[in-house]
Amino acid sequence: MTVTHRRDTPSTQDDTIGHDTIGRKDPKKAAMSGWIGSALEYYDFALYSLAATLLFPTIFFPTENPTVGIIASLATYAVGYVSRPLGAVVLGAYGDRHGRKKVLVFAMLLMGFATFAVGLLPTYGQVGLLAPVLLVILRLIQGFAVAGELGGASAMIVEHSPDARRGFFASFSLQGTQVGSILATAVLIPLAALLPDDQFHSWGWRLPFLLSAVVILAGYIIRRRVQEPPAYLAQPEAPSTKRRFPLADLLRTHPWVLVRCVAMTFTNVIGMATLIFGVSFATQKSYGNGFSSSEFLWVTMAANVAAVVTIPLFGALSDRIGRRTLMVAGGIAGGLLTFVYLWAIEQGSLPLIFVCVVIVQGILFQMWNATFATFFQEQFPMRMRVTGFAVSQNIGLMIASFFPSLFTAMAPPGSANIPLVIGLTTLGICLVSALATLLSSDTKGKTLEDLEVR
Repeated sequence: MTVTHRRDTPSTQDDTIGHDTIGRKDPKKAAMSGWIGSALEYYDFALYSLAATLLFPTIFFPTENPTVGIIASLATYAVGYVSRPLGAVVLGAYGDRHGRKKVLVFAMLLMGFATFAVGLLPTYGQVGLLAPVLLVILRLIQGFAVAGELGGASAMIVEHSPDARRGFFASFSLQGTQVGSILATAVLIPLAALLPDDQFHSWGWRLPFLLSAVVILAGYIIRRRVQEPPAYLAQPEAPSTKRRFPLADLLRTHPWVLVRCVAMTFTNVIGMATLIFGVSFATQKSYGNGFSSSEFLWVTMAANVAAVVTIPLFGALSDRIGRRTLMVAGGIAGGLLTFVYLWAIEQGSLPLIFVCVVIVQGILFQMWNATFATFFQEQFPMRMRVTGFAVSQNIGLMIASFFPSLFTAMAPPGSANIPLVIGLTTLGICLVSALATLLSSDTKGKTLEDLEVR
């Protein structure tokens, strides 16, 4: 179904409460829709990430070699990112050609279905190899679905926002992703603390996944009411058959922008090292650091709560000083201090771990995370904005998602100097991302019309 583009004048629109306005910017409503939608969808995605480090090695990948079980489970976590580039191409094109609203509703419903199905899966002990195969298939569906979420949500917000406050309003979709992670952790914490280990591993872990049925309903109710941005509706009308496919247009006109955005996305290595590999390093018995799953659920919770507070602050700051300064400073500093966080785990100091994870993940990484969505959206013109963002982000995340498995292979249980090895590797990757950021022009203060000629 093709969207009919209109050039409605804002002054002619009805502004009555309860009516949807067309052709009028509504940044608050767009930001709220992005916040709620991202929170619900990333609840699903974060839930799997936590389970992959804490539960799935023994439930779906039992093996006598603990290193193999950890790597296999983390690899299924990464598989969700393998399908993200495909989802980015398909859903990005749908969002650019048929509307931001439609792609957001579809992505959330698909994510809710896949996560609910994970909660119904049989274990390895019940059906053997079929269990991890089904797990991988559902993780692929999750990755496909989430690829359209942040690109569509942030495009919707950026195009609704006043030029001087794009960073602030767009940061709320990123804040929503952190809230989703908090919800996932908050559901797992009481289950892990109150249930005996055998019950938690046999049936207790399924309950948070089954709660995703709520996402299916909430996604439809919330996102079917949001309106397309007026700038999108005001594009010159053109039949879909005459428009160049967004990916082809992207590769022809903005190839180096795409490459730079992919490289910038590697800054996510900070989260991979702290909240994915770091959790495994702390809790898996084979590493010998002796922390419980419950303790590190609280560590993850602390990082995400700090992020919820700092994201809108950094988003607003990016409107004043520009995106690049925050992205470069946060990425390099976060990469550098990852070593200290892993060292704190090795020292067995839980208070020091909390301090380090708040600084590294809750503050420094959020300097990058709060601003990258706006910066990426500003790199591409409207006709390919969702595709450009989604393809670059998800190719970068697909590559970055294998870092935890690579870290485990580089520093397996029993090896020496694990914090130093992983810390230096993380810093090196962050320096590559910082260089890509510096090679990109800042877009602070530019209007949407200015961005169209890039």
